[in-house]
Amino acid sequence: MAVSTVAALTMVGGVAAAAGAGAAEPSASKPTTMTIGYSAWPGWFPLLVGDQAGIFKKAGLNVKLKYFANYTGSLDALSAGRLDANAQTLNDTMAAVAAGSKQTIVVTGDNSAGNDAVICDKSVGNSIKDLKGKTIAAEEGVVDHYLLLQGLESVGMTQSDIDFRGSPTDAAAGAFAGGQFDCVAVFAPFTVQALGRPGSHVVFSSKDFPGAIPDHIVFSSSFVKAHPKDVQKFVNAWYATLDYIKANPAKSTAIMAKKAELSPAAYDSLAEGTKLFTAAEAVTAFTPGSSPASLQYEAKKINPFLVSSGLTKKQASLKGLFAPQFTKAYVKSNAG
Repeated sequence: MAVSTVAALTMVGGVAAAAGAGAAEPSASKPTTMTIGYSAWPGWFPLLVGDQAGIFKKAGLNVKLKYFANYTGSLDALSAGRLDANAQTLNDTMAAVAAGSKQTIVVTGDNSAGNDAVICDKSVGNSIKDLKGKTIAAEEGVVDHYLLLQGLESVGMTQSDIDFRGSPTDAAAGAFAGGQFDCVAVFAPFTVQALGRPGSHVVFSSKDFPGAIPDHIVFSSSFVKAHPKDVQKFVNAWYATLDYIKANPAKSTAIMAKKAELSPAAYDSLAEGTKLFTAAEAVTAFTPGSSPASLQYEAKKINPFLVSSGLTKKQASLKGLFAPQFTKAYVKSNAG
Protein backbone atom coordinates (compact mmCIF):
# COMPACT_ATOMS: atom_id res chain seq x y z
CA MET A 1 0.00 0.00 0.00
CA ALA A 2 2.23 2.79 -1.19
CA VAL A 3 0.83 6.27 -0.95
CA SER A 4 -0.03 6.23 -4.65
CA THR A 5 -2.31 3.28 -3.92
CA VAL A 6 -4.06 5.15 -1.16
CA ALA A 7 -4.39 8.24 -3.30
CA ALA A 8 -6.09 6.14 -5.95
CA LEU A 9 -8.66 4.85 -3.53
CA THR A 10 -12.00 6.50 -2.85
CA MET A 11 -11.77 7.09 0.85
CA VAL A 12 -14.80 7.59 3.05
CA GLY A 13 -14.89 11.22 4.11
CA GLY A 14 -12.23 13.72 3.15
CA VAL A 15 -9.65 16.05 4.53
CA ALA A 16 -12.05 16.96 7.32
CA ALA A 17 -11.86 13.39 8.54
CA ALA A 18 -8.10 13.68 8.46
CA ALA A 19 -8.41 16.45 10.97
CA GLY A 20 -10.41 14.16 13.20
CA ALA A 21 -13.99 14.48 11.96
CA GLY A 22 -15.99 11.38 12.83
CA ALA A 23 -13.60 10.35 15.61
CA ALA A 24 -14.91 10.30 19.13
CA GLU A 25 -13.86 13.22 21.32
CA PRO A 26 -11.34 12.47 24.06
CA SER A 27 -12.99 11.81 27.38
CA ALA A 28 -12.10 13.70 30.51
CA SER A 29 -10.78 10.52 32.11
CA LYS A 30 -7.35 9.13 31.40
CA PRO A 31 -7.38 7.25 28.07
CA THR A 32 -7.16 3.49 28.15
CA THR A 33 -3.79 2.29 26.89
CA MET A 34 -3.93 -0.16 23.99
CA THR A 35 -0.74 -1.90 22.89
CA ILE A 36 -0.82 -2.84 19.21
CA GLY A 37 1.72 -5.03 17.46
CA TYR A 38 2.61 -4.78 13.79
CA SER A 39 5.18 -6.05 11.30
CA ALA A 40 6.67 -4.97 7.99
CA TRP A 41 3.66 -5.02 5.68
CA PRO A 42 2.50 -2.05 3.56
CA GLY A 43 -1.09 -2.38 4.76
CA TRP A 44 0.01 -2.04 8.40
CA PHE A 45 2.39 0.91 8.12
CA PRO A 46 -0.54 3.38 8.27
CA LEU A 47 -0.49 2.67 12.01
CA LEU A 48 2.76 4.65 12.14
CA VAL A 49 1.14 7.56 10.35
CA GLY A 50 -1.78 7.56 12.78
CA ASP A 51 0.67 7.64 15.66
CA GLN A 52 3.16 10.20 14.33
CA ALA A 53 0.48 12.54 12.93
CA GLY A 54 -1.23 12.59 16.33
CA ILE A 55 -4.48 11.13 15.02
CA PHE A 56 -4.78 8.44 17.70
CA LYS A 57 -4.13 10.99 20.43
CA LYS A 58 -6.70 13.39 18.97
CA ALA A 59 -9.26 10.55 19.04
CA GLY A 60 -8.69 10.20 22.79
CA LEU A 61 -6.52 7.09 22.58
CA ASN A 62 -3.25 6.13 24.20
CA VAL A 63 -1.89 3.78 21.53
CA LYS A 64 1.45 2.07 22.10
CA LEU A 65 2.81 0.56 18.90
CA LYS A 66 5.21 -2.37 19.12
CA TYR A 67 7.13 -3.36 16.01
CA PHE A 68 8.08 -7.00 15.40
CA ALA A 69 10.82 -7.79 12.90
CA ASN A 70 9.67 -11.39 13.28
CA TYR A 71 6.00 -11.64 12.28
CA THR A 72 5.52 -14.92 14.16
CA GLY A 73 6.62 -13.14 17.31
CA SER A 74 3.70 -10.73 16.99
CA LEU A 75 1.23 -13.60 16.56
CA ASP A 76 2.61 -15.32 19.65
CA ALA A 77 2.49 -12.07 21.65
CA LEU A 78 -1.22 -11.54 20.96
CA SER A 79 -2.05 -15.16 21.78
CA ALA A 80 -0.06 -14.91 25.02
CA GLY A 81 -1.83 -11.71 26.10
CA ARG A 82 1.22 -9.45 25.74
CA LEU A 83 -0.64 -7.29 23.19
CA ASP A 84 -4.16 -5.91 23.11
CA ALA A 85 -4.22 -6.08 19.32
CA ASN A 86 -2.04 -7.13 16.42
CA ALA A 87 -1.86 -6.63 12.66
CA GLN A 88 -2.20 -10.07 11.07
CA THR A 89 -3.80 -12.07 8.28
CA LEU A 90 -7.07 -13.99 8.31
CA ASN A 91 -5.45 -17.41 8.04
CA ASP A 92 -3.00 -16.68 10.87
CA THR A 93 -5.82 -15.35 13.05
CA MET A 94 -7.84 -18.50 12.40
CA ALA A 95 -4.85 -20.70 13.23
CA ALA A 96 -4.51 -18.93 16.58
CA VAL A 97 -8.23 -19.29 17.27
CA ALA A 98 -8.07 -22.97 16.38
CA ALA A 99 -5.33 -23.32 19.00
CA GLY A 100 -7.56 -21.77 21.66
CA SER A 101 -6.82 -18.03 21.52
CA LYS A 102 -9.84 -15.70 21.76
CA GLN A 103 -9.43 -13.08 19.03
CA THR A 104 -11.74 -10.69 17.20
CA ILE A 105 -11.21 -9.01 13.83
CA VAL A 106 -12.07 -5.34 14.27
CA VAL A 107 -10.55 -3.70 11.16
CA THR A 108 -10.28 -5.40 7.80
CA GLY A 109 -7.56 -3.31 6.28
CA ASP A 110 -6.55 -4.72 2.92
CA ASN A 111 -6.21 -7.62 0.55
CA SER A 112 -2.83 -8.76 -0.67
CA ALA A 113 -2.90 -8.42 -4.45
CA GLY A 114 0.59 -9.54 -5.34
CA ASN A 115 2.75 -8.40 -2.42
CA ASP A 116 3.00 -11.99 -1.11
CA ALA A 117 5.00 -14.05 -3.58
CA VAL A 118 6.98 -17.19 -4.25
CA ILE A 119 10.20 -15.98 -5.87
CA CYS A 120 12.73 -18.31 -7.49
CA ASP A 121 16.15 -18.12 -9.10
CA LYS A 122 16.86 -18.56 -12.80
CA SER A 123 17.16 -22.35 -12.45
CA VAL A 124 13.38 -22.57 -11.88
CA GLY A 125 10.81 -22.10 -14.62
CA ASN A 126 7.60 -20.12 -14.50
CA SER A 127 5.28 -23.02 -13.65
CA ILE A 128 4.35 -24.04 -10.12
CA LYS A 129 5.14 -27.61 -11.15
CA ASP A 130 8.75 -26.48 -11.66
CA LEU A 131 9.04 -26.16 -7.88
CA LYS A 132 9.25 -29.94 -7.50
CA GLY A 133 12.41 -30.91 -5.62
CA LYS A 134 13.53 -27.30 -5.08
CA THR A 135 14.67 -25.83 -1.78
CA ILE A 136 12.07 -23.26 -0.74
CA ALA A 137 12.27 -21.12 2.39
CA ALA A 138 9.34 -19.49 4.18
CA GLU A 139 8.33 -18.57 7.71
CA GLU A 140 6.81 -21.85 8.87
CA GLY A 141 3.13 -21.97 9.73
CA VAL A 142 2.19 -18.43 8.72
CA VAL A 143 0.98 -16.42 5.77
CA ASP A 144 3.53 -17.12 3.01
CA HIS A 145 3.87 -20.76 3.99
CA TYR A 146 0.09 -20.81 3.58
CA LEU A 147 0.38 -19.21 0.13
CA LEU A 148 3.07 -21.70 -0.88
CA LEU A 149 0.90 -24.64 0.17
CA GLN A 150 -2.06 -23.18 -1.71
CA GLY A 151 0.01 -22.93 -4.87
CA LEU A 152 1.29 -26.48 -4.54
CA GLU A 153 -2.23 -27.81 -3.98
CA SER A 154 -3.46 -26.02 -7.09
CA VAL A 155 -1.28 -28.31 -9.24
CA GLY A 156 -1.77 -31.48 -7.20
CA MET A 157 1.44 -31.18 -5.18
CA THR A 158 2.15 -31.03 -1.44
CA GLN A 159 5.02 -29.92 0.74
CA SER A 160 6.55 -33.37 0.44
CA ASP A 161 7.24 -32.58 -3.24
CA ILE A 162 9.67 -29.80 -2.30
CA ASP A 163 12.58 -29.34 0.09
CA PHE A 164 10.97 -26.94 2.56
CA ARG A 165 13.15 -24.82 4.85
CA GLY A 166 11.52 -22.93 7.72
CA SER A 167 13.03 -19.50 8.34
CA PRO A 168 11.83 -16.09 9.60
CA THR A 169 10.74 -13.94 6.68
CA ASP A 170 13.52 -11.35 6.92
CA ALA A 171 16.19 -14.05 7.22
CA ALA A 172 14.65 -16.08 4.39
CA ALA A 173 14.66 -13.09 2.05
CA GLY A 174 18.28 -12.29 2.90
CA ALA A 175 19.42 -15.89 2.51
CA PHE A 176 17.69 -16.23 -0.86
CA ALA A 177 19.21 -12.96 -2.07
CA GLY A 178 22.58 -14.39 -1.03
CA GLY A 179 22.05 -17.58 -3.06
CA GLN A 180 21.23 -20.06 -0.28
CA PHE A 181 17.85 -21.31 -1.56
CA ASP A 182 16.27 -21.99 -4.92
CA CYS A 183 13.10 -20.15 -3.94
CA VAL A 184 11.59 -18.11 -1.14
CA ALA A 185 8.03 -17.23 -0.11
CA VAL A 186 7.92 -13.74 1.41
CA PHE A 187 5.75 -10.66 1.77
CA ALA A 188 6.52 -7.05 0.86
CA PRO A 189 8.77 -5.22 1.48
CA PHE A 190 10.98 -8.34 1.68
CA THR A 191 9.93 -9.16 -1.89
CA VAL A 192 12.05 -6.20 -2.99
CA GLN A 193 15.11 -7.69 -1.31
CA ALA A 194 14.49 -11.14 -2.76
CA LEU A 195 14.02 -9.81 -6.28
CA GLY A 196 17.40 -8.12 -6.00
CA ARG A 197 19.03 -11.49 -6.73
CA PRO A 198 20.08 -11.57 -10.40
CA GLY A 199 17.79 -13.79 -12.45
CA SER A 200 15.13 -14.02 -9.74
CA HIS A 201 11.47 -13.91 -10.72
CA VAL A 202 7.98 -14.37 -9.30
CA VAL A 203 6.54 -17.82 -10.04
CA PHE A 204 3.20 -17.03 -8.42
CA SER A 205 1.80 -14.55 -5.94
CA SER A 206 -1.27 -13.59 -3.96
CA LYS A 207 -2.51 -11.93 -7.16
CA ASP A 208 -3.09 -15.47 -8.47
CA PHE A 209 -5.29 -16.27 -5.46
CA PRO A 210 -7.65 -13.27 -5.16
CA GLY A 211 -9.03 -12.68 -1.70
CA ALA A 212 -6.95 -15.44 -0.13
CA ILE A 213 -4.84 -13.15 2.06
CA PRO A 214 -6.90 -10.41 3.74
CA ASP A 215 -5.10 -8.43 6.43
CA HIS A 216 -6.62 -7.13 9.64
CA ILE A 217 -6.19 -5.37 12.95
CA VAL A 218 -7.16 -8.11 15.40
CA PHE A 219 -7.95 -7.46 19.07
CA SER A 220 -8.10 -9.88 21.94
CA SER A 221 -11.78 -10.65 22.46
CA SER A 222 -11.51 -9.72 26.13
CA PHE A 223 -10.28 -6.21 25.25
CA VAL A 224 -13.17 -5.68 22.83
CA LYS A 225 -15.65 -6.77 25.49
CA ALA A 226 -14.10 -4.59 28.19
CA HIS A 227 -13.43 -1.47 26.09
CA PRO A 228 -15.94 -1.20 23.20
CA LYS A 229 -15.86 2.62 23.21
CA ASP A 230 -12.08 2.65 22.86
CA VAL A 231 -12.26 0.11 20.04
CA GLN A 232 -14.75 2.38 18.27
CA LYS A 233 -12.38 5.33 18.71
CA PHE A 234 -9.60 3.24 17.19
CA VAL A 235 -11.68 2.31 14.14
CA ASN A 236 -12.65 5.98 13.67
CA ALA A 237 -8.99 6.96 13.93
CA TRP A 238 -7.95 4.28 11.43
CA TYR A 239 -10.16 5.80 8.74
CA ALA A 240 -9.12 9.32 9.72
CA THR A 241 -5.54 8.13 9.17
CA LEU A 242 -6.34 6.88 5.68
CA ASP A 243 -7.83 10.27 4.85
CA TYR A 244 -4.75 11.97 6.27
CA ILE A 245 -2.53 9.84 4.01
CA LYS A 246 -4.63 10.82 1.03
CA ALA A 247 -4.34 14.51 1.92
CA ASN A 248 -0.62 14.35 2.84
CA PRO A 249 0.97 11.78 0.50
CA ALA A 250 4.59 12.92 0.62
CA LYS A 251 4.73 13.27 4.38
CA SER A 252 2.97 9.93 4.89
CA THR A 253 5.19 8.10 2.41
CA ALA A 254 8.28 9.39 4.19
CA ILE A 255 7.04 7.93 7.48
CA MET A 256 6.17 4.53 6.03
CA ALA A 257 9.18 4.19 3.72
CA LYS A 258 11.57 4.96 6.56
CA LYS A 259 10.20 2.07 8.64
CA ALA A 260 10.30 -0.22 5.61
CA GLU A 261 13.95 0.80 5.08
CA LEU A 262 13.17 1.76 1.50
CA SER A 263 13.37 4.98 -0.45
CA PRO A 264 10.01 6.65 -1.08
CA ALA A 265 10.32 5.68 -4.75
CA ALA A 266 11.00 2.03 -3.88
CA TYR A 267 8.09 2.06 -1.45
CA ASP A 268 5.90 3.36 -4.27
CA SER A 269 6.83 0.28 -6.29
CA LEU A 270 4.66 -1.76 -3.92
CA ALA A 271 1.58 0.25 -4.89
CA GLU A 272 -0.23 -2.35 -6.94
CA GLY A 273 0.33 -5.22 -4.53
CA THR A 274 -1.92 -4.13 -1.67
CA LYS A 275 -5.58 -3.20 -2.00
CA LEU A 276 -6.44 -0.99 0.97
CA PHE A 277 -10.14 -1.00 1.91
CA THR A 278 -12.30 2.05 2.32
CA ALA A 279 -14.80 1.79 5.17
CA ALA A 280 -17.59 1.00 2.72
CA GLU A 281 -15.50 -1.75 1.13
CA ALA A 282 -14.70 -3.12 4.58
CA VAL A 283 -18.41 -3.37 5.41
CA THR A 284 -18.89 -5.32 2.17
CA ALA A 285 -16.02 -7.65 3.13
CA PHE A 286 -17.59 -8.28 6.54
CA THR A 287 -20.93 -9.17 4.90
CA PRO A 288 -21.62 -12.90 4.33
CA GLY A 289 -21.37 -13.78 0.65
CA SER A 290 -20.55 -16.44 -1.91
CA SER A 291 -17.28 -15.09 -3.31
CA PRO A 292 -13.73 -14.36 -2.05
CA ALA A 293 -14.87 -10.75 -1.49
CA SER A 294 -16.61 -12.03 1.66
CA LEU A 295 -14.39 -12.74 4.67
CA GLN A 296 -16.80 -15.37 5.95
CA TYR A 297 -16.74 -17.14 2.59
CA GLU A 298 -12.94 -17.09 2.60
CA ALA A 299 -12.80 -18.26 6.23
CA LYS A 300 -14.92 -21.29 5.39
CA LYS A 301 -12.42 -22.15 2.64
CA ILE A 302 -9.41 -21.56 4.86
CA ASN A 303 -10.64 -23.73 7.74
CA PRO A 304 -10.44 -27.17 6.07
CA PHE A 305 -7.25 -26.19 4.26
CA LEU A 306 -5.51 -25.33 7.54
CA VAL A 307 -6.29 -28.83 8.81
CA SER A 308 -5.55 -30.76 5.62
CA SER A 309 -2.23 -28.97 5.14
CA GLY A 310 -1.20 -29.67 8.74
CA LEU A 311 -1.11 -26.02 9.84
CA THR A 312 -3.74 -26.67 12.52
CA LYS A 313 -5.13 -29.76 14.24
CA LYS A 314 -8.74 -28.61 14.12
CA GLN A 315 -10.89 -25.97 12.48
CA ALA A 316 -11.33 -22.56 14.05
CA SER A 317 -14.68 -21.48 15.42
CA LEU A 318 -16.02 -18.54 13.42
CA LYS A 319 -18.38 -17.49 16.21
CA GLY A 320 -17.43 -14.00 17.35
CA LEU A 321 -14.45 -13.86 14.97
CA PHE A 322 -15.72 -10.89 12.99
CA ALA A 323 -16.83 -7.60 14.57
CA PRO A 324 -18.29 -5.46 11.77
CA GLN A 325 -20.31 -3.24 14.11
CA PHE A 326 -17.48 -0.76 14.64
CA THR A 327 -16.92 -0.15 10.94
CA LYS A 328 -20.67 0.05 10.35
CA ALA A 329 -20.96 2.65 13.11
CA TYR A 330 -18.19 4.69 11.50
CA VAL A 331 -19.90 4.56 8.10
CA LYS A 332 -23.25 5.55 9.62
CA SER A 333 -21.77 8.49 11.52
CA ASN A 334 -20.02 9.75 8.37
CA ALA A 335 -22.88 9.22 5.94
CA GLY A 336 -23.57 12.14 3.67
